Amino acid sequence: MRPESRKSLLGKVHIAKKSLGLDDAAYRDILERQTGHDSAAKLTVPQLVQVVAYLRKIGWQEPAKKPSHRKPVVPEATGYIDKIEALLAEAKRPWSYAGSIAKRMYHVEKFEWLTPDQVRGVMVVLMRDAVRHGRPA
Repeated sequence: MRPESRKSLLGKVHIAKKSLGLDDAAYRDILERQTGHDSAAKLTVPQLVQVVAYLRKIGWQEPAKKPSHRKPVVPEATGYIDKIEALLAEAKRPWSYAGSIAKRMYHVEKFEWLTPDQVRGVMVVLMRDAVRHGRPA
């Protein structure tokens, strides 16, 4: 797993501050007790990780990531992509559904990394699913 960037960690600290409803004095008190600094801007990455862990400990939960609804771009597979889009729309499923099929079948993290033949394989799976459930393929 990739380490988080400083910018990302700073964002989490400030989102947690707002989410937990901390006033400025309480927020700075937490920073002071955890790191010895009164401003998140002065913190190093390990200190930011420590503060985020503490904020989680006192009740902050990161919001869940939203599923992707954007159409992926795979050169030389636009016909397959259009068919997959139609099959997903008919089944009322998001693009992340096709992404999870691709991940399971081809062990790739992103749909865009598929070859045209692999995109065709995902399309075939969705067509079989449509036939199985009585939807037009």
